Amino acid sequence: MRRFALLSIAFLLAFGTTARAEPQWLTLPPTPTLPKAVESGYAPVNGIKIWYATFGQGAPVILLHGGLANSNYWGLLVRALAPHDRVIVMDSRGHGRSSRDARPYGYDLMASDVLALMDYLKIDKAALVGWSDGGIIGLDIALHHPERLTKLFAFAANSDPSAVKDVGKSPVFSAFIARARNEYEQLSPTPKEYDAFLKQIEKMWDSEPHWTADDLHTIKVPTWIVDADHDEAIKRENTLFMADNIPGSGLLIQPQVSHFSFLQDPAQFNGDVQHFLAHVQGQ
Repeated sequence: MRRFALLSIAFLLAFGTTARAEPQWLTLPPTPTLPKAVESGYAPVNGIKIWYATFGQGAPVILLHGGLANSNYWGLLVRALAPHDRVIVMDSRGHGRSSRDARPYGYDLMASDVLALMDYLKIDKAALVGWSDGGIIGLDIALHHPERLTKLFAFAANSDPSAVKDVGKSPVFSAFIARARNEYEQLSPTPKEYDAFLKQIEKMWDSEPHWTADDLHTIKVPTWIVDADHDEAIKRENTLFMADNIPGSGLLIQPQVSHFSFLQDPAQFNGDVQHFLAHVQGQ
């Protein structure tokens, strides 16, 4: 009886802990670190300095982070891909360790930075995995420079500002914005300018992109449109709209995660990317 009672107490304690635990889509796990790079540095790109790093060997895969973030967010995915691929990360202009100039942020400009870095690294074509703004930049390249991409995995992207939810209502996204401030202050060459940086990025979010069904119909790059079932930032109908209008595209909704899926369930996210890279036929 004593053994039964102890087991019962242990079960109740375990169940109580599980019951009180937040679902993973309401968590913001720590920002990973990047592993040791094969090569890293600053590339002179479009009049600014873009920080980049490369890992592993094989077919090139470029990882583009979301707005306000930096390349460190890809630390877990880099570790998963580097044994088989040449993985390239970069801090977008004005983000992380990269500098910027006086030009306003825009997806066309940021896409030109990616292409210029590819030229600097002598990469003719690459697969691209983008999160949020990174996914939008990937779509921009697929629309205007499809010859530079073999395939595109666009996670949590949108085709129009009307597709963005009010992220101010999300405690997880608010926590991310606060974290982004700390990381900006630690990494940026202009560490005291976060408020101005945030204002300028929010202006871009409010005004870009504007892609119609006719625009999306022109994309020929093999593409997966991917989002999370609990995304705090992107409206589901826009995700479906993009997948419906990009010819031959795949649609994937990852379960039990949010805009930060790659942190909340890295095994699921990394596995989906690996499956995409291995099984989707590129150009």
